[in-house]
Amino acid sequence: MIRIFDGCEIEENLKEIIDSDLRSKAKKRARKSKDYYNAKHDIENYRVFYFNSDGQLIEDTTRSNIKISHAFYTELINQKTSYLLSGFDVYSEEEELDNELKFYFDDNFKSELAEVVENASKIGFSYMYAQLGKDFRTHFKYADGLGIIEVVNPLTEEIDYIVNYYTKRVDEATDKKVFAVEVYDKEQTFYYLIKDGKINADTTKSINPRPNKMWKEIENDNVKVKGGKFGFIPFFRLDNDEDKSSDLRPIKALIDDYDLMSCGLSNNLQDVAEGIYVVKGFQGNDFNELQNNIRVKKMVGVGEQGDLDIKTISIPYEARKAKLELDEKNIYRFGMGFNSSQTGDGNITNVVIKSRYALLDLKCDKMQRRLRSFLQPILDIIFNEINQKYKTNYSPQDIVLDFTRKVMANNLDNAEAEKIEAETRKTEINTLLNAAGQLPEATVIKQICNILGLDLNEVQTQLSEKISTRKSINELSDEILNLESSETQGESSNSA
Repeated sequence: MIRIFDGCEIEENLKEIIDSDLRSKAKKRARKSKDYYNAKHDIENYRVFYFNSDGQLIEDTTRSNIKISHAFYTELINQKTSYLLSGFDVYSEEEELDNELKFYFDDNFKSELAEVVENASKIGFSYMYAQLGKDFRTHFKYADGLGIIEVVNPLTEEIDYIVNYYTKRVDEATDKKVFAVEVYDKEQTFYYLIKDGKINADTTKSINPRPNKMWKEIENDNVKVKGGKFGFIPFFRLDNDEDKSSDLRPIKALIDDYDLMSCGLSNNLQDVAEGIYVVKGFQGNDFNELQNNIRVKKMVGVGEQGDLDIKTISIPYEARKAKLELDEKNIYRFGMGFNSSQTGDGNITNVVIKSRYALLDLKCDKMQRRLRSFLQPILDIIFNEINQKYKTNYSPQDIVLDFTRKVMANNLDNAEAEKIEAETRKTEINTLLNAAGQLPEATVIKQICNILGLDLNEVQTQLSEKISTRKSINELSDEILNLESSETQGESSNSA
């Protein structure tokens, strides 16, 4: 094959690399997991057979064969993603840095990150890539891991290229797919098309290869396109676990069993509803004629000694129901999810709610650790840009990665807890005041401020004149409580 561009060392092997990836077992498992997320289960391929009188295996097309995919996997993945990122935020105590972080970690970034976490959980791995935006900041976007190949240098064991391929269109003349291929290195991106099994340069690209960073500048009233390099391959991978396996693996058999039990019950109800026909003295040629007479004509001819009887069979409903409930329980248990249909004894306290989230918390803790490592190189890029732009020396230690998760709560429990907390504070203050005669006034004031969560310096400033007049400690404590009350009222009025 003639080389299209200098610098792309894998060009001659590119078609083979993609073909090998399409055949890989890891990608096949990933595609199966994606199918289950889209509620395309193995039950859809379920077929019913029987042996005829000649001993031949024949597919039965007359019996009911209901195929329903129960989308447990979809719910579990969406649960994990939403719960893990429900309170995600990146901020800094330094105002200038915090303002800059808001440009990077905005709603668009959080949306893209949610796609990355969802896809990593769904198929086992996912990617985010960097690109230069119109605001001259690096933006980060989600990339589907199914179409991405890492080309590793066998000598250095480092990634030399990232190949991203996807279906661009279907050729109308041949009705075959045309694949678009992008090959990334640390400096530039090469664009190809695969059509009819042949790879060629993508002539629709005006610049090919193109730098990984491109922008426009006006020089002497002329618009000039300029380019630069990142210095790194602009792709970052998030793995669901060390084996890059999806969340489907521990529960696939359970979901398949649930589908089979549920559809089997539906088939039984539909087939047995009409009963089994016992025919004596049938006057006809074969059983096909008999079946047609019963199904279409609703009648059958019999001899003088003939008879027709309909037998019904009781369906083992309770056994199937128990099996379905057991499968559902195990799906949420081994899938480590929150079963919203679980009712319990009706006593839904905050402790009960928290216990039901225990398995989901464990699963999210595992992903959270991986997500923190995944975000580190992205943070390094962001801080490098900020420091170069403002001549600062910020580092990731100056920020907070907040993964506080939001959990539903019982408001009655919360009100009761606040009441107990207020009574506890009151008891502590009364105990402290009873011992005030044996303690220095400054110590008592400090402890009261600690109990009420007030700023000691601010309180001392406001009470300095009163302390100098030697008021009693009870009077001082009353005034501190009045300060807290006035602050609370001020906050309430502001909220209103």
